[in-house]
Amino acid sequence: MSKKIAIINDISGYGRCSTAVILPIVSYLGIQGCALPTAIFSNHTGFPSFFCKDFTQYMPAYISEWKKLDLQFDGILTGFLGSERQIAIVEDFIQQFRNPNTRVIIDPVMGDNGRIYSTYTDKLCQKMRRLVAYADIVTPNLTEACILTNTPYKACGWTHSELNTMAQKLLDMGARQLVITGILMGKDSVGNAVAEQGKMTIFQRQRVVEETRSGTGDVFAGIIAADAVNGIEFAPSVKRASRFVRQSLVETMKSGETARNTGIDFEATLYKLKRR
Repeated sequence: MSKKIAIINDISGYGRCSTAVILPIVSYLGIQGCALPTAIFSNHTGFPSFFCKDFTQYMPAYISEWKKLDLQFDGILTGFLGSERQIAIVEDFIQQFRNPNTRVIIDPVMGDNGRIYSTYTDKLCQKMRRLVAYADIVTPNLTEACILTNTPYKACGWTHSELNTMAQKLLDMGARQLVITGILMGKDSVGNAVAEQGKMTIFQRQRVVEETRSGTGDVFAGIIAADAVNGIEFAPSVKRASRFVRQSLVETMKSGETARNTGIDFEATLYKLKRR
């Protein structure tokens, strides 16, 4: 029987982000992706205008049908959650569908580049901290890690000690493993801080572009979730996810897709992502 991951995230009809990139990645890695929408967008919010349908009121009935089918999930991956009600629904979903072998991966989509998303209130941030307690793995970017731990944000200049303190605060919330992504490590490199079992390690890679591009975190989280379900160790999974994002960024720049809201050209690079 094929392994399955429940992907709880928004769906954008255009723009490489969220469920639109996670589904093909987990499928390529041999896992059936099962989408539970939190919102439906015509195109993601990085464009000047977009249509959005909040899916909150439909989520319980949608989940109820999965219960009737007695679906079992090897992984649960959460992404964009737009309200306190949605976080409560996801908490209940994890409690209903989690079994001893289910890996729960929380990608706390809350902000980027030092700015919190406009949909997030202080109360919503508190609810997200509570959701992190359910995680086996949590994958915040630097901004989100700062928000979750009430740490003042700075774009660069982080010491190992500062990052370790923040990582330990996140682990203390309940997650077993975590990676803080997108840490500027000088002019030409970016780092990921990996923490598990009380130990933190920083992996660095050369920067490809200066600005953030849409969907990179979703590509990264999709690989991490699939690898977790496939039994790949966490640190090697982070390294290969980071390498793949970089390869896709290089391919994107070659293709001439310079607009950041088009995301990254992961389709052209997918064959480089080794399967088990």
